[in-house]
Amino acid sequence: MLKSLFKKKEEKIYAPINGKIVKLEDVPDPVFSQKMMGEGMAIQPEEGKVLSPVDGKIVQLMDSKHAIGIEDNHGNEILIHIGLETVELKGEGFQPHIQVGDTVSVGQLLMEFDVAHIEANAKSSVTPIVITNSGTSGKSFTFTSEQQATAGETVIIEAK
Repeated sequence: MLKSLFKKKEEKIYAPINGKIVKLEDVPDPVFSQKMMGEGMAIQPEEGKVLSPVDGKIVQLMDSKHAIGIEDNHGNEILIHIGLETVELKGEGFQPHIQVGDTVSVGQLLMEFDVAHIEANAKSSVTPIVITNSGTSGKSFTFTSEQQATAGETVIIEAK
């Protein structure tokens, strides 16, 4: 019984987007596929809504609105990078519903984006979800074997 009291609770990171789950190694960008930014997964979006994958705080919203940084309540720093080479869109096609400093909950709408616009004007709409402090956190991460993600419901990463 005492062991169960002190056992670390698994930290769950949910899919922020509905779509096909992609291994980070298969993302067509070496910054992500070689895990230069950290461990993670990616999703090929089926619709243009980003929901919060965790309970936490918004710590970054890029001026170009293509990326959101969240620190969850367990200290994991999560980057949601909508599409590849989307910084060049200069915010066009992105509608944020949050700002830096906001407290968010799993399933809360963070951003809407135009998938067709991104696919027509950027390298790809594939969206990496990366734990940017995975290399220094001392945690181990397990990744889902699921093929399809439902935003706010499918656990894609667990940390221990």
